[in-house]
Amino acid sequence: MSKERILWADDEIDLLKPHILFLQNKGYEVETVTNGRDALDMLGSQIFNLIILDENMPGISGLEALQRIKIMQPNVPVIMITKSEEEDIMNQAIGSEIADYLIKPVNPMQILLSIKKNLHSDALITEKVTGDYQQEFMRISQLINSAQTIEDWYELYSTLVRWELTLSNADTKMDEMLHMQKVEANSAFSKFVKRNYETWMTTPQHPLRSNEIFKTKVLPLLDKGEKVCFAVIDNFRLDQWRTVSPLLAEHFNIESDELYTTILPTATQYARNAIFSGLMPMDIEQMFPDLWVDEESEEGKNLNEAPLIQTLLDRYRRKVHFSYNKMNDSAAGEKLIQNIGMLKNFQLNVLVFNFVDMLSHARTESKMIRELANTDEAYRSVTVSWFKNSNVLEIFKLMAQNGYKVVLTTDHGTIKVDRPINVIGDKNLNTNLRYKVGKSLTYNGKQVYEIKQPKRVGLPAPNISSTYIFAMNRDFFAYPNNYNYYVSYYNDTFQHGGISMEEMLVPIVTLSPK
Repeated sequence: MSKERILWADDEIDLLKPHILFLQNKGYEVETVTNGRDALDMLGSQIFNLIILDENMPGISGLEALQRIKIMQPNVPVIMITKSEEEDIMNQAIGSEIADYLIKPVNPMQILLSIKKNLHSDALITEKVTGDYQQEFMRISQLINSAQTIEDWYELYSTLVRWELTLSNADTKMDEMLHMQKVEANSAFSKFVKRNYETWMTTPQHPLRSNEIFKTKVLPLLDKGEKVCFAVIDNFRLDQWRTVSPLLAEHFNIESDELYTTILPTATQYARNAIFSGLMPMDIEQMFPDLWVDEESEEGKNLNEAPLIQTLLDRYRRKVHFSYNKMNDSAAGEKLIQNIGMLKNFQLNVLVFNFVDMLSHARTESKMIRELANTDEAYRSVTVSWFKNSNVLEIFKLMAQNGYKVVLTTDHGTIKVDRPINVIGDKNLNTNLRYKVGKSLTYNGKQVYEIKQPKRVGLPAPNISSTYIFAMNRDFFAYPNNYNYYVSYYNDTFQHGGISMEEMLVPIVTLSPK
């Protein structure tokens, strides 16, 4: 491997020979010049990995040389060294995007540390992350085998997401190993849900679930007289929240950052309506039949969210004036920003953002979008880009400026599917790939979680013999007719509705304005 080449420009270079020898002994090739003109001449004919530049040189100053270096070789890191502690000089250097700024006298170890930080940080991070994950691998495996409570699964999933984000930022070659652990964890989680879900729905001892979010997270804040913004980002996973959260740190303090367990099906019609009504889907259908939309209906499944919120407030005898705003595009967001003065009149503002869900569907239907978000990492990146560059961040900023506490959550997450399993039903069978409901379904019972008595778990039964089945892990339902086309079209797409950590264990966060 060739040595990294360093150009060091300093009018007192003779006094720095011990430093240069030290770097050469560490394996670097160091070229020296005594002024900015010679440095620029050398850069015109040679390639260097890093430049060390004295700020105070005769003739062309370090700052002047820096400007020209950025034109000649803009990607080469520059370490600026100066005797001056004047803030103006420091600001100019930092504004010119230098890699580091050191004040004389400097010792050889300082120089070496700065060089390592700028030339070898990726390799050092990769080495450290690889070692740390290898040590953590066995502990994660033990957690998968020993998880007995929903709190255990919250901890395990959070750990897996933390490592997923860490490994994605380092070229460790450990991604496949982590993927295998996630598959193993999801298999164990699916079995855990199958054993416990009916108990959760029929006993007081259960995880925080969709229909309890408003009562436990929003109403207590309203009762304290807080101004509250309740924001629901459809189809928003924990890993996406972790990558987006730094964007909100300038405007909010995070009061709580937790997970809750969505109800089944993990689909908008069921989970989000449960959030806004504070009721299980069966209860919505029975108590407010005009607000419930059946599977077979062509009507949009979430057209009645504002009325459902009103039923919840009425049921809990809260006289709270609220606004409801759904953002399906940037025009809706811009309209909300323009009407921010009107929103100040409400103690509660409910915001629904549908972009991530729309991205998921667009990725299935558009080859271009599929290429753009072809991995979980790319999917997160697109989400962050949307959050940062659309008007969403501006909306949250305005909420902070107007003193609103924000309860931020989602109705469900999503998972990338890659294993088809057969299901046969009648012509009225719903189209979701992760769950099916019907009166005459044919399937392999070992491959699904089946609910033959929907009302026991708070689900409506369209027919007296209706059965719900849920895909688990990374499975998706495929019909035998035109099977190959169906599988190739939906394989490696992001879907929701079934059982996985990504779909069911989702963030619920409380933010207070700074």
